[in-house]
Amino acid sequence: MRRRTFLCAGAAALATPLAAWSQALPTGPIRIIVGFPPGGGTDVMARVIAQQLSALWRVPVIVENRPGAAGVVAAEYTARQAPDGTTLLMTNISNHAIAPSLYPKLGYSVEKDFTPLMLVGVTPNLLICHTGGRARSVADVVALCRSQPGKITFGSSGAGAAQHLALEMFKLRAGVDALHVPYRGSAPMLTDLIGGQIDFSFETMTSATPQIQGGKVVAIAQTRPRRAASYPNVPTLAESGFPGFDAGTWYGLVGPAGLPAPMVQRMNADLNKVLALPDVAGKLAGFGAEDGGGSAARFAQFIATERAKWARVVKDANVKV
Repeated sequence: MRRRTFLCAGAAALATPLAAWSQALPTGPIRIIVGFPPGGGTDVMARVIAQQLSALWRVPVIVENRPGAAGVVAAEYTARQAPDGTTLLMTNISNHAIAPSLYPKLGYSVEKDFTPLMLVGVTPNLLICHTGGRARSVADVVALCRSQPGKITFGSSGAGAAQHLALEMFKLRAGVDALHVPYRGSAPMLTDLIGGQIDFSFETMTSATPQIQGGKVVAIAQTRPRRAASYPNVPTLAESGFPGFDAGTWYGLVGPAGLPAPMVQRMNADLNKVLALPDVAGKLAGFGAEDGGGSAARFAQFIATERAKWARVVKDANVKV
């Protein structure tokens, strides 16, 4: 009799964590908020992840675009949502690392208003130009900027976006002046770049890749310290006269502050599973997205490091929006 009691108690003890694990996820639809229009790097990353999560979690996982202020509008919206797991944010460098130094009255605190889940990946930005452009190397771009101070145009997906700050870092390092032209997202910016209305952009590799593959724009250089495996023939800025130049764009998932610890653990574990899927890994590699995965704590530390780095650029370049 005692043995039966022991076995029943043991079975119940084992079942409890399993039940808690299975109940850690929302039972209804989940939204992944994206702070940019469809077609940009953040949107593409979100859709790759959402499709797999929907199958894994057996609930609809929907990407919802709320563009504005380089992702700040979406971040402010997410911070106000209930911490029940039904609203997540595909955040990126713009709203989580750059915005805190750029906007003195930001409507959220990166540390207090969000729960980090996982870093999805870090991609280089690509210095690109239209096919009729005169520059084909970093040296050409520098020479062109110096020949026409303040007149050579660089587009971005918005003031304070990753492309904008990559340009500011480039201006500081190269000692040149150039004109920043902000757009409401990468898609309209790329349309004007292809048409020759602007000269260059430090575009995210995710959204620039289809245009490069289609022969519509030309890749001149990339902005991480090492070449992305998917772009082995495109030199880095570090190789092109600017050692240590590092202006990658990164993407990650966060939720509102206060997400329950079991939910964070479950979501993090499943997100790591999704990144390991051959189809997902192949797509991310094609976009140059590397170094993703790991724990929620690792992502939190990564965000803190990035915030400090871009705060220095904002201050040194005296960036105003």
